Amino acid sequence: MNTVERYAAFVTTHSKLVIALMLVATLVVGAGAGSVDPGLSIASFESDSPEAQALDRIEANFTTEGENTSVVQIVVRGENVLSKSSLLETLRLQQAIRDDPAIEGTLTERQPVVGLANVVATTAMAETESGGATGPPDSAQGMPTLDAQIEHLDSLSPARVEAIVAAVLDPDREVAGPTDPYSLLSTDYEAGATTATGRVLFVFQDTGGAGGDDLPTELVEAQFAIEDLAEETVQSGESFVFGAGIVNERSAQATGESFALISPIALLLLVTILGLAYRDVLDVLLGLVGVVLVLVWMAGFMGWVGIGVTQILIAVPFLLIGLSIDYALHVVMRYREAQLDETDWTPRSAMRRGLAGVVVAIGAATVTTAVGFASNVVSPITSIQEFGLVSAAGIGSAFLVFGVLLPPLKVELDSLLQRIGFSRAKRPLGRSGIAGRVLGVGAELAQRAPVAVVVVAVLLSAGGGVAATDIDTSIDQVDFLPTDSPDWMDSLPEGLQPGDYDIRENAIYLNEKFVQSRDQSRASFLIEGPVTEPDTLDGLWAGERALANTSTAVTLADGQLRVTGPVETIDRVAQQNETVAGLVAANDPDDDGLPEENLTAIYDAVSEAAPEEASAVFARSDGTYTALRVSVGLVGGADTGTVTSEMREVATTMEGDSNRRVTATGRPIVQELVQRGLLTTLVWGFLLTFVVIAAFLTVIFWRRYETASLGAVVIAPVVLAQAWIFGTMYLAGISFNTETAIVASIGIGIGVDYAIHIGDRFLDERHQQGDPIAALRRTVRGTGGALLGSAISTAGGFAVLMLALVPSLQRFGFVTATAIVYAFLASVIVLPSLLVLWSRYVDRSVSVDPSAE
Repeated sequence: MNTVERYAAFVTTHSKLVIALMLVATLVVGAGAGSVDPGLSIASFESDSPEAQALDRIEANFTTEGENTSVVQIVVRGENVLSKSSLLETLRLQQAIRDDPAIEGTLTERQPVVGLANVVATTAMAETESGGATGPPDSAQGMPTLDAQIEHLDSLSPARVEAIVAAVLDPDREVAGPTDPYSLLSTDYEAGATTATGRVLFVFQDTGGAGGDDLPTELVEAQFAIEDLAEETVQSGESFVFGAGIVNERSAQATGESFALISPIALLLLVTILGLAYRDVLDVLLGLVGVVLVLVWMAGFMGWVGIGVTQILIAVPFLLIGLSIDYALHVVMRYREAQLDETDWTPRSAMRRGLAGVVVAIGAATVTTAVGFASNVVSPITSIQEFGLVSAAGIGSAFLVFGVLLPPLKVELDSLLQRIGFSRAKRPLGRSGIAGRVLGVGAELAQRAPVAVVVVAVLLSAGGGVAATDIDTSIDQVDFLPTDSPDWMDSLPEGLQPGDYDIRENAIYLNEKFVQSRDQSRASFLIEGPVTEPDTLDGLWAGERALANTSTAVTLADGQLRVTGPVETIDRVAQQNETVAGLVAANDPDDDGLPEENLTAIYDAVSEAAPEEASAVFARSDGTYTALRVSVGLVGGADTGTVTSEMREVATTMEGDSNRRVTATGRPIVQELVQRGLLTTLVWGFLLTFVVIAAFLTVIFWRRYETASLGAVVIAPVVLAQAWIFGTMYLAGISFNTETAIVASIGIGIGVDYAIHIGDRFLDERHQQGDPIAALRRTVRGTGGALLGSAISTAGGFAVLMLALVPSLQRFGFVTATAIVYAFLASVIVLPSLLVLWSRYVDRSVSVDPSAE
């Protein structure tokens, strides 16, 4: 009796003891689940690239735009949003916002609301004041009150309002204040026109230092209150409100509604398929209970080691569910095969034989996949490390539940039912019927044309590999926003009907029609070194001219770029301050508007005249200017890879032949570099995984069957299937990013599991049958039956995610289901042909029977 047989004998003989010990262990490990933070946090993908470091220096040394603020955008659309009635509506909307205590308490102190209606109203008041018709504006900060703006604008005729709008939007008019009116209009507005179809109103909220998506509850509630007020107030056209709080809440709601809809469908599908595979209620229940226990072990591990729930870890339960179903099917089906092969079987003897035949394959699959996922601990990114650790721990728990607990539990239950008169003899899936004939295709092809099968598989993989080089690797945040539900969902029962979501359409409209002020829509240039040399501003101006030739720098309706830098700041302050204007003129020998001499004095004068504006573009240390900053608005949703390449070229232009160092940075660029780093890490992780798995299988097969070459043969179809996935992603237009790369890793885990089961069963059967073809037929109809049930149930469960309203869940479901199907086909179609060729040309320990071919 070898080690495997002794293990199977111990588990089945001492079944009650094993069950008791495993239940105690489950209670101990599962107790840690209570320590897991149930809140979903955003996975942390940090970078230490030079661009990320430059962005940190910008945030530390400059007053950055939007610091500690959350921007709410109120978009007004209609036939003419520049009419008197439309402008008055948004002024009254602002008044309603300021009059609501719950909203007012969240607004910033300085200029909390900015809109084109304010510019038109204050311009009209200034013109009237200069003509002596009214007194000075009633405002402590020089800005007329909203009441005064509304009263004055309402007193004007529509024709007069149109004339003031024409003056405000005159392309030749110098912008007197900090707000460029063109930045408040849609980019399709024609310069000089007095009509427009869209404009935006900005509301600024004070986040109190809370960053990212973690907005305080009161800010989120205030954003929804603003949305209600906009719906009530704007009547001459239509409006929508777009803010981070609204987006996050609606996205979470869509995700919840999606799972509320698809969970019962997935559960019903899963139970139905497992019912058809098992044809036994008890076995279905045992399998589902085992899945729950595996998830309990996973959650307990997370609690004990202090790992919280993140977006990236959501993929782990799906991996474990797939492996758990697979493990359960293999144990039960080998148990049933043993029942058929033994005439005087008992549940204990049948399980002893069945477990001995499958535990090595389950153990090998556990070790290889766990080690493969655990290799992610070498990643420099914490979230990827945690993903690898939790996956490895969960895979190990799947073996303990289905390789240690399930066999004795089934023995005890079947023995009990048999004693009270219930027959427990069940046929395994795949040994007969339609399933058997379908599964036999792989063995038939392996007998008749194994070379052709392998050549076709390799050619398809080569095509997938070539397509992989063209797969988009950029991230567009719009792709993660929920979509509106299809019409057929309106016929669902009221409790299951999802809401209507226009967040995605609104985001696309904003990105296409307006200049975005969010970090994701802005790039910065950090200029360090000798920044007071004569050619400094000339170099910056050359770079800004180069921006006009890029596709990602946004252009306003008047044809100007949205750029803020030393050149623009000096020019703007000079228009309002005679001292600065005199210094600029005196130190501009070539009279091109850009001073070349005495830049330190000019920077000082600008800093004294406009300290807030200067702090955004000049940085000093010990009285010396050490850095400058240029900021440029980007097209909303611009491809991050294109942004990075174009902004780097502009940075090179700014540097020129000087000794200054110019770094192009910003959230889109840092995000792109993080994405590239993650993909590099994942690719190397995949390669390491395959090497480790191949080495481990080589050792296992050598120890059991004295063959050193089969490990590479078994892993080969998994590699081929991965290439098929990449090709499918390319054809489906799905980008390769952190989300889909993790899904691909699930395909590797399940694919390796499938391949090991086929390879190990083939060797076992070949040593008993002697003939490879006969061994293959028994393998694909025995083990292949369990794989068929596993593949259909898990792929079907994941495919249901395509009904979700959240695109990321749809992609997750599609790619995972596809990966499982490909893993199954590679194992039952391609691997049999590889095994036949291996038997013919590599391993000749058992000769091929010519009569079988």
